Amino acid sequence: MVREDLKLAVTRIHKLEGDGATKAFCDMSVMDSLVINGLRVVEGKDGLFVSMPREAGKDGKWYNTVIPLSRDIKDEIEKVVLEAYGG
Repeated sequence: MVREDLKLAVTRIHKLEGDGATKAFCDMSVMDSLVINGLRVVEGKDGLFVSMPREAGKDGKWYNTVIPLSRDIKDEIEKVVLEAYGG
């Protein structure tokens, strides 16, 4: 799935087996110029959602490494990823 104005496209998706909350990892290209690695498809209490890539800090807390600056962009990323996932 590609969004034409931003050219959002899932370039790789790896679905996970089992009962864990994380259902898949994926990478996404933006405008054929930037790749975001490590997006996650997660099963939450209200259904599937997309979690941004994150890494552990020295304090043991997790911090997002990619932060969408608007709700519209986050929603578009989620829509494209979930369509690629098939959910």
